[in-house]
Amino acid sequence: MTTRTPQPKHASRRATPSGLSFRTRIIWGALAASMVAVTGGLSLLGGPSNAGAAGRVFTPLATIDARGGGMESAVQAEAPLDRDRWKAIVIHDSGAPADSPTSIDERHRRSGLASLGYHFVIGNGARMGDGNVHTGQRWLAQQPGAHVAGREGPRYNESAIGICLVGDGDRRRTTDAQMRALVRLVAELAAEFEIPRDQIYLHSDLAPTTSPGRLFPASVFFEQIAWLP
Repeated sequence: MTTRTPQPKHASRRATPSGLSFRTRIIWGALAASMVAVTGGLSLLGGPSNAGAAGRVFTPLATIDARGGGMESAVQAEAPLDRDRWKAIVIHDSGAPADSPTSIDERHRRSGLASLGYHFVIGNGARMGDGNVHTGQRWLAQQPGAHVAGREGPRYNESAIGICLVGDGDRRRTTDAQMRALVRLVAELAAEFEIPRDQIYLHSDLAPTTSPGRLFPASVFFEQIAWLP
């Protein structure tokens, strides 16, 4: 298990010295970080979409207007957003090189869960578009997740948003498109629910697992969100 030293929370998460709102600063920061992180092309569709499981698919790299308005959002839900619940974010991998929300949902059901345990799934191009974000039914209904294992599981499943990167992070690195989508999704969730960066975890931080994988570029990811309060 790996650990990270918590970063101090920003004194004010509502406004910046420039007068920009917290949410606007996060959104613009996400755009800048995702552009800096890009080392490959900007193609969004690396393979067929096979969402299948209840939920919806969001194609990232949406527009952000010059007025500082919001971007097309995977965070929208069918139920009212439960702002008192969501206190943390946990990043996972699916453990298989080719997966989809449907195949993960089927495995979770076979293991005794009622449905897909993650709130979001980000495709790698094998069975779901590379960088495409599937918003799961648990998020749409604002229900607790079932994604953190171990002793800390019950607490974090109640209060943490689970994001799954399709792939086996012990055998292959996350794609560039997945990383762009992950940074933007984490940034928007952090803005929406005022989640500080010291509450953004890898699953391996919380449980005896390697997820999201030994090859997950953790240092790059945390550098890309270092501007979060």
